[in-house]
Amino acid sequence: MRRVAAFFAPYCRPCHAAKPKPCWAMAANQDSVPKTSRPIHPAVRIGHVHLKVSNLQQALDFYCGALGFELIQRYGTEAAFISAGGYHHHIGINTWESLNGPPPQRGTTGLYHLAILYPTRAALADALRRLMAAGIELDGASDHGVSEALYLHDPDQNGIELYWDRPKAQWPRTPKGELAMFTRPLNLEDLLREAATPVPATQVLNAQDYPRDL
Repeated sequence: MRRVAAFFAPYCRPCHAAKPKPCWAMAANQDSVPKTSRPIHPAVRIGHVHLKVSNLQQALDFYCGALGFELIQRYGTEAAFISAGGYHHHIGINTWESLNGPPPQRGTTGLYHLAILYPTRAALADALRRLMAAGIELDGASDHGVSEALYLHDPDQNGIELYWDRPKAQWPRTPKGELAMFTRPLNLEDLLREAATPVPATQVLNAQDYPRDL
């Protein structure tokens, strides 16, 4: 531990030293978000998300059994990496700090939802059919102009968005060319027509169905 502390010592400033405010702190009292003179590299992507779950097998049954992700590596009963297309992992799940734990309470900070991007509308329709086959209800379904999305929760009440992006040329814009996303109910019957075997959309939405925000 001392060796680690000594290594980082030259890069650490005393706690009483003046620290520059991060961009999110400066923006808190302003009407606009500050712009950086050096934007992040345009090819940067969110590589994976790692979730704390209460029961590893229950989470695998949902993500692999219902959604169809592939199990890449498992660490006993404590953790696993899953992905699509053979990637090392798009989602990590573990019980290291959360075994048999309750879901986070409403009104607390944390993850709002994780969003899983499907390559085509037909692929999203297939995801909907998978949910229906597994008896998993949706929280909502929305057309955002730029995308179409399904909303649900995993067994640990983590919010999940399944969506596909429309081609960029079809994204709604203002007369000034600015992006103009919206939230409207998604026609699930129409979406399911993209699937190989159309099925009634009423089987997947509960009585409280409603569209969701981005």
